[in-house]
Amino acid sequence: MNILVTGGAGFIGSHIVERLVSLGHNVYVIDNLSNGSIDNIQHLTNKDNFVFYKGDIRDLSLVKMILMDVEAVVHLAAIIDVQYSINNPEETNDVNVRGTLGLLKSSFQFGIKKFIYTSSCAVYGEAKYLPIDEDHPTYPLSPYAASKVASEAYIKAYSRISNLKTIILRLFNVYGPRQEVSRYPGVISKFITSAMKSEELVIYGDGTQTRDFIFVKDVTDLIVMLIEGDYPSGETYNVGSGMAISIRELAEKIINLVGRKKVKMRFSAGRIGDIKRSQAFIEKINRDLNFSPRISIDEGLRLTIEYMKGKRSY
Repeated sequence: MNILVTGGAGFIGSHIVERLVSLGHNVYVIDNLSNGSIDNIQHLTNKDNFVFYKGDIRDLSLVKMILMDVEAVVHLAAIIDVQYSINNPEETNDVNVRGTLGLLKSSFQFGIKKFIYTSSCAVYGEAKYLPIDEDHPTYPLSPYAASKVASEAYIKAYSRISNLKTIILRLFNVYGPRQEVSRYPGVISKFITSAMKSEELVIYGDGTQTRDFIFVKDVTDLIVMLIEGDYPSGETYNVGSGMAISIRELAEKIINLVGRKKVKMRFSAGRIGDIKRSQAFIEKINRDLNFSPRISIDEGLRLTIEYMKGKRSY
């Protein structure tokens, strides 16, 4: 297939692009490199079935030029940092909402067959109950989360008024190799980096807050499966492990796995927009798509640490 991946030089996007290229698909990437890195995809630039465009998803002339030859879109490009979105709400809306709407409209015009959108568990806000299912109310606590809710609404609307086959994936906390080169690395890559330097692990809040982490390979497996297979149009799915872990327990695991027993944790004030509890209910995606993550948090942490120590390549 001919596939456009927006944000394809980013942490998650580069893994998806790499896999699709290896499977023989023709992959086009748009990325302005504000969050991604060319290093993530440099090894693909000599492939005949890979084309990279340094550009912005709001550049509709570029988008339409690519979509003329494309059958499926995987849309990851976005401003993803919560704190940045609080300080820059207009820009966040422009990139995340207007950018998505333009891509949607163009995909509809060019008869794209599949449109896969990566949303976020941030749309739920603070959990009213656990685990969180797809029917949980959305209650965004940041402009970033609000932009994801708005983008989801546009995607659902286009699913209803057109033949565009859409799917929304609400990703929980994705981690793994290459996340540390992101402009906004996640807590796991930050903790690993600090532990390897024998520096304090900074925890915002009291450490009892929980998260649901899913390894990037599991997310890649899912999206490739959706590209190559079939899925019900207009549906929304949680993508997580279904397991919750506290940030303090996570820090302890990383300290032990890195082998820096003397590394300490330092607790700092909580941040605006951070949620207290998160855990995905993943029965729907198991039932409808026969998908369940395979890599445990311990195995995923081990693989990520090996990569960051330079013992494993991705």
